[in-house]
Amino acid sequence: MSDKKDFQNDRSTIFISKKGTMNYCLVAVTIFNKGAETCQIRARGRLISKAVDVAEITTRKFLPEMLEIAEVKIGSEEVENDGFKKSVSTIDITLKKK
Repeated sequence: MSDKKDFQNDRSTIFISKKGTMNYCLVAVTIFNKGAETCQIRARGRLISKAVDVAEITTRKFLPEMLEIAEVKIGSEEVENDGFKKSVSTIDITLKKK
């Protein structure tokens, strides 16, 4: 039973990269239309602002009567690039049905 829940959480997580903001908004709407109760939006570094935009557009424009921002977690990760370690900021935004 817990394996199914883990699978559901993996399927309802959106990792922000270089695609357009509206693409991620439509993915979030699709996740909720398929019956998910929550959706996580994850980003790091310079893409954090895009993750915030996706969360706001989805909750205010696409599904304002259905969704709310449940939780926002911020943190940082150590990333190694060419032998150098640097700290990269991260954000995890959880949307849920009202």
